[in-house]
Amino acid sequence: MTRQTVCRRCGTCCRKGGPALHDEDLELLRDGDLVYQDLLTIRKDEPAYSPLTDQVEPVTKELVKISGQGQSWTCRFYDPAHSSCTIHSHRPLECRLLKCWDTNDIMGVIGKNTITRLDIIGETDPMAAWIYEHEKKCPYRKANSLLEALSSSPHPSPLLTELTAIIREDLAIRTRAVAQFHLSLPLELFYFGRPVFQVIRVEGLNFFEKQGEIHVDYVNRA
Repeated sequence: MTRQTVCRRCGTCCRKGGPALHDEDLELLRDGDLVYQDLLTIRKDEPAYSPLTDQVEPVTKELVKISGQGQSWTCRFYDPAHSSCTIHSHRPLECRLLKCWDTNDIMGVIGKNTITRLDIIGETDPMAAWIYEHEKKCPYRKANSLLEALSSSPHPSPLLTELTAIIREDLAIRTRAVAQFHLSLPLELFYFGRPVFQVIRVEGLNFFEKQGEIHVDYVNRA
């Protein structure tokens, strides 16, 4: 069998998700090859797929990735009709290094020299203060610890109260920012990442809306 040495343009890699951005990719943003609306933030401690472990686990630091198409993780720049990349000549570092037949190069940069929202927008941008407030009031580390405690707690109500407060604060900050800065959904997902309640998933945990507010209940099915 002939050993693969070139991309066959099957699209498998592109369908697994857009790349995280690195220092080298800031030039793409400065030149306008990428814009904020193309990006999605994965916040520190947010559960996400790790190519290093092949598991979904909390990320150790913030990542900014190229966003997906609709509800899928397929890279927004993948053209399935032609099995091609629409920004191939201006693709990010991870895409340039990725070879499905030899992953040594791509694995060597995963998690290294990655950039954050503040690396992109700068500390003087009006949204920087909103990002700091959001991280302070809606940390994934706290949400994760509450979720872990739920399964073994005989009295889940206080834990659910704390978790609900984080979820509501997350939505409240987004609502105020969207109203003040007229943010589109893609911009919201860049500045704040995905809503907390859409990310956290534990068996028995349910979300519902009542009188304009989100509520959380939990049934221990252990």
